[in-house]
Amino acid sequence: MPKILIVGGGYAGFYTALKLEKHLRRGEADVTVVDPLPYMTYQPFLPEVAAGTVEPRHAVVPLRRHLTSTNVVAARVTAIDHATKTATITPEAGEPYPFEYDIVVVTAGAITRTFPIPGIADQAYGLKTIEEAAAIRDRIVGNFEKASMLPAGPERDRLLTVTVVGGGFAGIEVFAELRSFASALLAQYPSISFDDTHFHLIEAMDRIMPEVSLETSHWVLMNLKQRGAEVHLETQLTSAVDGRIETSTGQVFESDTIIWTAGVMAHPVLRNTDLPLEERGRLRLGADLRARTEDGEIVPDVWGAGDVSAVPDLTGGGVAGMCVPNAQHAVRQGKLLAKNLVGHLRGDEPREYFHKNLGAVAGLGIGHGVFQSGKIAIKGPLAWIAHRGYHGLAMPMWERKARVFGNWIISFLFRRDTVGIEMREAPRAVFEEYAARPKAAPRK
Repeated sequence: MPKILIVGGGYAGFYTALKLEKHLRRGEADVTVVDPLPYMTYQPFLPEVAAGTVEPRHAVVPLRRHLTSTNVVAARVTAIDHATKTATITPEAGEPYPFEYDIVVVTAGAITRTFPIPGIADQAYGLKTIEEAAAIRDRIVGNFEKASMLPAGPERDRLLTVTVVGGGFAGIEVFAELRSFASALLAQYPSISFDDTHFHLIEAMDRIMPEVSLETSHWVLMNLKQRGAEVHLETQLTSAVDGRIETSTGQVFESDTIIWTAGVMAHPVLRNTDLPLEERGRLRLGADLRARTEDGEIVPDVWGAGDVSAVPDLTGGGVAGMCVPNAQHAVRQGKLLAKNLVGHLRGDEPREYFHKNLGAVAGLGIGHGVFQSGKIAIKGPLAWIAHRGYHGLAMPMWERKARVFGNWIISFLFRRDTVGIEMREAPRAVFEEYAARPKAAPRK
C-alpha cells in the first residue's frame, strides 16, 4: 500500500485524515498523522475558553478517538527530505527516527509571530493553543483574588490591568471577551469596582478588524469604549519588561496580563525541508493543492493545505492573490485535499480549490457581536447569536458540538463558570511544601 504521511493534526490535517478514512477503500493506502499534540484545537473558541464560557477540553478534538483507522503518532516531524521520501520523526521520549513515505501532506499550520520587543518573550501569552487560553483565564481569576486583598495602589492596579497587542479578529475577540469576563467577576469581589479594572488594546494600524467594513469596525470601537475598554490605534508596543508597558506614543503603565495576537507565521519545520517555499516561508502550492516550483512545475507526491501553505485564491478576494490563513479555508482545503488524494491514487485529475468568503463573524462577550458579509452588517445580540450558532455547528464531530452547546446552556442557566485553577501550572507545589524529607545525617 502507498504510505501517506500527514504532517500536522490541526484543522487541515485532521479533516484530510477524517475524509481519507471516509473515501479510501480498505487496503488502498496506509495513512499516518504526526502531531506533538493528541488533539486538534478549535481555535475560534480560544477567546471563550479564556473568558470561562467554554470548557477547555470541549474546544479540542481527540485525534485517536475520531481517527479510528489512521495511525496517530504523538511526535514532531523535524525534517523532510523529499528527494529520498524520508521524514525525521522526533518523539517526546526516545530518539529521532526516519519515516519513509510515498506521499507527504504538509498541514503543519502556523505559529505566533512575534517581534524582538523587550519583555514580550518573558511576559506575554500567545493565543494559539488551548493551554494558553486556559492559563489566561486562571491568571485573570487569580489576579482578582490577590487584588481583592490589597489596598488601592500601583500593585493592585497592575493586577487588574489587561493588555492585548494586536487588533485583528483574535485580538479583538479575546479583548472583548475578557472585558465581559472581568465585569462578571465583579459581582463576586465587592472590594473591586468597575473603575478599578483596566483594559488596553494596542494596534499599530489606524483601524481594527480589517476583515470587516470601516463602519463596522467603528461600531466595535464605540462598543468597547462604552464597556470601559481602551483601544490605542496607530500605536506600537516598545517594551514590556517586567510588565511595564511602554508605547510609541509615550504612554507608560503596569500590566500583569499581556496577550500577544499580532500575527502568525508558517510553521518553521518547513525550513528543514527541500520543499518549494515562497517568500514568506510557506509551502508553494497550486490551486489543486499540489506543491509547485517557482516556475509552476508540479512537485510529485507533495500536497498541502491550511495556514502553512500559500494557496492561490481563485475568487480574487485574497491577500496578494493567496487565501488568507483562517479556519474557513483550512477546513475546506483539507476536505478537498482528501478527495484529490483519493482521485490521484485512482488516476483521476485533481480539482482546484475555490471558496468565496462567507463573511466574518465575531463574538465580543455575552450579548455582543458583529457579522459582516459583503455590504451586509449585523451588530449586537443578533450577531452574537449568529457567532455562537456558526461556530457551534462548525466545531468538528457531533459529540464535541453537544459538549459546547451544553456549556452554553449551563452558563445561561447558572451563569458562566468563574473558577480559576491557577495552581495547575505548579501542581506539585502544595505536596512539595509539606512532604516529609530525610533528616540530614548527624555530623561526626
